[in-house]
Amino acid sequence: QSTWGKTAVIVGNITDDLRVMEVPKMTVCALRISEPARVRILKAGGTILTFDEFVTKYPKGENSMLIQGPRKQREAQRHFGRAPGAPRSHTKPYTRARGRKFEMARGRRASRGYR
Repeated sequence: QSTWGKTAVIVGNITDDLRVMEVPKMTVCALRISEPARVRILKAGGTILTFDEFVTKYPKGENSMLIQGPRKQREAQRHFGRAPGAPRSHTKPYTRARGRKFEMARGRRASRGYR
């Protein structure tokens, strides 16, 4: 399915990325657009819509694609998975702090789970 000619709908912010050299002509709908990004999109011949304008232009949402950011980026995701301290586990433990006195028993003594 081609994305050419479709409206990119982003429920979030659009910011400028200097690593992208050429911005193509596109139609964008977002909650907020930073000023440098707005200038680059309009300079390329694109259009920027608010959600109200998008809904009045496309009541059924046709010719649009919903773009979402990374879901696993949340800090809470680091705590999910195998138990912290278990072999081959990269899960972040819930601790008060990091240092000499914290999370020192598991995996170091057989009486505390495993060795």
